[in-house]
Amino acid sequence: MRFRRSYADLLAHPRYTGAAQFFLDHLYGPGDFSRRDAQFARVVPTVVRLFPNDVVSTVAKLAELHALSEDLDTRMAEELFADGCPISPEAYLQAWQKTGMREQREMQIELTIQIGAELERLTRKPLLRQALRMMRGPAGAAGLTELQSFLEVGFDTFRAMKGADEFLSTVDRRERTLCDALFETSILGRSAKENSDLAQIRRYFSA
Repeated sequence: MRFRRSYADLLAHPRYTGAAQFFLDHLYGPGDFSRRDAQFARVVPTVVRLFPNDVVSTVAKLAELHALSEDLDTRMAEELFADGCPISPEAYLQAWQKTGMREQREMQIELTIQIGAELERLTRKPLLRQALRMMRGPAGAAGLTELQSFLEVGFDTFRAMKGADEFLSTVDRRERTLCDALFETSILGRSAKENSDLAQIRRYFSA
């Protein structure tokens, strides 16, 4: 929900709607990634053996992002549900600040942007799409169907966008701005900037 509100303009943009939806579905969305998560626990060694060399670094970053996001999400959930109170934007803000780990939050953003840049780079290799298609059978046999789908959909989505620089720079800028606001804003709204940031946080994280 938060990503959809933050990027309503990109989701509605003819050129960027596919990439924005891909980020929502595969990197920011509320979907159940349990099957993909289980794959990531063992994914990189298998990818080195099975997949084209061009995609190995992309998958390594994806596995790193997954592990980091899972850790941060778990810590956030522990804070959010600790007292049994309803989840509100203010509760989310306090849980974020109690969880801390600002360096890891910034790395989470950096990895997300790097993965997007890697997918865009892969689209410049015209033979790679055919190679990925040929990997469906081996990937399925190895239990890597979720990863295979991510790579194929990501490749096709970023190729259709025909240039990802503006899209990725927009996501990077907005995510870093929001991250800063979540760390630096008081729920008391002690300044005009804090009041503005708090209003934005309420808009993004309201039910």
